[in-house]
Amino acid sequence: MSIHTVARMSFAVAFSLYVTPLLAQSSSVPSDYRLVWSDEFNGNGLPDPQKWVYDTEANKTGWYNNEKQYYAVKRVETTKVENGKLVITARKERLTTASDYGGQAYTSARLITRGKASWTYGYYEIRARLPCGAGTWPAFWMLGPDEIPWPDNGEIDIMEQVGNAPSKITGTIHTKATEGTFGVGGETTIRDVCGKFHTYNLTWTPKEISIGVDERRYFGYQNPGKGTKSWPFDTPHYLLINLAIGGDMAGKINDKIFPVSMDIDYVRVYQKAD
Repeated sequence: MSIHTVARMSFAVAFSLYVTPLLAQSSSVPSDYRLVWSDEFNGNGLPDPQKWVYDTEANKTGWYNNEKQYYAVKRVETTKVENGKLVITARKERLTTASDYGGQAYTSARLITRGKASWTYGYYEIRARLPCGAGTWPAFWMLGPDEIPWPDNGEIDIMEQVGNAPSKITGTIHTKATEGTFGVGGETTIRDVCGKFHTYNLTWTPKEISIGVDERRYFGYQNPGKGTKSWPFDTPHYLLINLAIGGDMAGKINDKIFPVSMDIDYVRVYQKAD
């Protein structure tokens, strides 16, 4: 999920030399990796504050990509842990009493690990059941250090999907070299993402980034060896999970879908054992 609006363009042909087809490859935890961080979402109530913080930086000014939601903080109506899952719910409502209210007609949530945990390289798994309905835009993604401006810090979109095309799952990277485009990525089709849980995954090494779902990796991007402009992925990145509403990618919103939820079973991070 690009944090800034970019011009609509198909995945850049100029980077085709570094993109590898991975349609038939298995995607499971590498045998020489170990679990270093996870949230299994046990218990009840709000998400664990030792692992997650709420991102609200653009509530007042309006969110990127012309999104229409207000991201609420510590509110079980939008984020709650129950029955072993994290539930993020978008609602049609106006939180006019909030100090950073920016006029939005919808609420949702955006959880991040910034300041709590970040990683360089590894294997990442997020098992989730996605929402459906015109206007929804869930995403699992990673960003590099905030002191480096976007897109120079590097963005890895592990999973994006929109309710207007619910079966299409996309994975994308954004760098300084892809600025002004929709990044470089790939897509796959999963017919039942709204009815069943699927595992979305990222394998990130010094040489390559590959993205998949369940037992298939469908996109790979090789390190071209030309420096940080095209490979800003040798620095710690933190995780983001959010459910956006509307915007450039999600399009028209159907108000009849609300409330609409995304259920997350777990988030796990593995790294190569020493």
